[in-house]
Amino acid sequence: MKSFYLTDAGKVRDHNEDSVIIVKNPKNDYLMAVADGMGGHSAGEVASSIAISYLGKHFNETFLNMSKVDAVNWIRDSVSEINTLIFQYEKEHPESKGMGTTLVLAILTKDYILFGNIGDSSGFVMKEEHLHKVTYDHTLVNLLVSAGELTKEEAKDHPKKNVLMKALGANDPIEVDIFDCDMEISEVLLCSDGLTNMLDKEQIERVLLGDTDIEDTVIKLIRKANNRGGTDNISVAYLILEEEGER
Repeated sequence: MKSFYLTDAGKVRDHNEDSVIIVKNPKNDYLMAVADGMGGHSAGEVASSIAISYLGKHFNETFLNMSKVDAVNWIRDSVSEINTLIFQYEKEHPESKGMGTTLVLAILTKDYILFGNIGDSSGFVMKEEHLHKVTYDHTLVNLLVSAGELTKEEAKDHPKKNVLMKALGANDPIEVDIFDCDMEISEVLLCSDGLTNMLDKEQIERVLLGDTDIEDTVIKLIRKANNRGGTDNISVAYLILEEEGER
């Protein structure tokens, strides 16, 4: 595996509320995660940091030799615990009221690949040189598109396109979407909406298929998002699987 992650404040925001991680445990299982905090005045940064810090530590300490069913339960339990920790912090720090975070994660083992998602950070996979979105955005406009009240084109520039229907720290109890992924993929990309609001899937795909090393590819994605306005924090976690037989 090759992996790299990076986060950037963007061109408009005065601070970065995103957090991102890629970690490998002793059994060579991988966890990737991106959290996009909200709340302002550093509260969003705290919420996303709580999520990512907990996941990284918990993964290293507890995620060992898990079946797919056990891993699904691990994701659900982890998300529930993070939600509790965010509400607890908010109770102890009243000035942080209203803070929360999105979360998208992927777990890769030799036997399965799982994605988990809450909010509008995105998870993609590359298969046969085509980029596919795995996750579903929990936004108001996505709900309206699903209900047939908006077209996908109308949703792109809708004034409420960033209104979330679900986030950690905003819903209790919280339910995470979990996706069982095809093993026949070559790459995994997680990102905050600071990337997907600036670049569409085809533009991201072209960068990933370019002839650059993994670090330069991530840097190029962030640079392109900034060149198109950089209206939000931008975070990317990118992993390339080894060629068949090398894993």
